[in-house]
Amino acid sequence: MDCCVCSPMASMYRPPRNTICASCYEGAKAIISSFNDEEQGSDAAQGSMKSHGLTKLNNATKGLREAWEQVRCREEETKQRVSFLHQGFAAAWKDGLHTDIAVSPGTGPPIQAHKAILAARSEVFRHILAGGDGCKAPAGDSISLPELTYDELSHLLAFLYTGALTCTEERHLHALLVAGDKYDVAFLRRACEARLAARVEARNVLRTLEVAELSSSLALKERAMGTVVEHAEQVVLSPEYEEFAVRNASLCVQIIRALLANKAP
Repeated sequence: MDCCVCSPMASMYRPPRNTICASCYEGAKAIISSFNDEEQGSDAAQGSMKSHGLTKLNNATKGLREAWEQVRCREEETKQRVSFLHQGFAAAWKDGLHTDIAVSPGTGPPIQAHKAILAARSEVFRHILAGGDGCKAPAGDSISLPELTYDELSHLLAFLYTGALTCTEERHLHALLVAGDKYDVAFLRRACEARLAARVEARNVLRTLEVAELSSSLALKERAMGTVVEHAEQVVLSPEYEEFAVRNASLCVQIIRALLANKAP
């Protein structure tokens, strides 16, 4: 079970649940119990109660310390395991070891990859490579992802091999978010959503809103819509909004409703 206190997982990737492990629960329970015992103690037994409370507090602190030490060891082990897998897969891809398929972007030369990695990371790629609907890619042949540029395809494949998002340009993050949705790579979607949500501002909110709608990203769409409401005059009166309105009639209706809802008493 993921613990919202001691989990080594990055906070942005944790499930939206308030759960704690047994060690953290027992430690917190003991601390609260000791404080309650002190508050309920009478003046006559104040010294005894304080001594009892301190003993329980020391035990609880010891338990938490042991729990944190276990967490630290598990985290270190996890880091070593991730590093081992990361370096192995990354080296096999960068060195072109036994690659068996070429992935072609919309522009630029194809990039060599491994069918097994593509199929393991994406159900969509697995379906394509297995020959679903007559779209099998024979060994030594290639598949094409024409919606991606060479750089965007490089970032996508790097993520599939290493789980690390090295992309920093906003337009590339947009493309990767859409690709994560299209090829059903949930971890890539969450990583892109987190980075884009942290960058939303008035100057880029309309494009972000378009991408969020295109990739069915509800969290990013909500964040962008909130920014539109917050900077309504700057966004709606901008030249970009006219072009945006032509392409996105449905989103314009949603923006109007959000603005009216914000002004309602």
